[in-house]
Amino acid sequence: MVITYLVGLMQEKVNKMQTKYKMPIPGQSLTSTPKNAPYENPPEIVDPEEALEVHLMRLTEKKRMAAALDMLETGIDLQTLVEGILRSAVMNGIHTIDVGLIIAPVIHEYIKITADEVGIDYDEGFDDDEDEEMKTYVVASERAKKKLKSMGMMSEDEPTLEEPEEDSGEDMPEEDLMMEEEMTETKPKGLMSREGM
Repeated sequence: MVITYLVGLMQEKVNKMQTKYKMPIPGQSLTSTPKNAPYENPPEIVDPEEALEVHLMRLTEKKRMAAALDMLETGIDLQTLVEGILRSAVMNGIHTIDVGLIIAPVIHEYIKITADEVGIDYDEGFDDDEDEEMKTYVVASERAKKKLKSMGMMSEDEPTLEEPEEDSGEDMPEEDLMMEEEMTETKPKGLMSREGM
């Protein structure tokens, strides 16, 4: 019994080592036979309309559409799902990347309409969140300014984020002004100076 347990542990370690070292060797792609992968050969379809037809026919299959909708339900955004479908087709040699970029909006809309009809709540995957965060920040900062002004902690003439304070140099100490003047008076020297021309 102890022996079978130890054999089982050893077998687990061997399996872990085998899976650990199944990665490609650096430079392996340079030593393999060219045109071996489907994406290294000419694509099966070059016309975007034909490629779109193939994708839509595949998406009308119940299993494929159910899988796509399940992915949307699990939290994968629609844009990532469409990119995955198209990259898979490119990798399998069905069409090229540029054909995939041309047909992507149609596939996106098709899946979106289907998800809306089924009633699935999903994320389209566009980065509108950054704009909303910026709007929220601006609104919150305006509220904070109003509150500070009403409490008397901020004067009316203080600069805001939208109106940066102009630096005229009047508030600068004399030493800083002297250094600034010295820097402007220095003339370039050397072969590349334009003074001798």
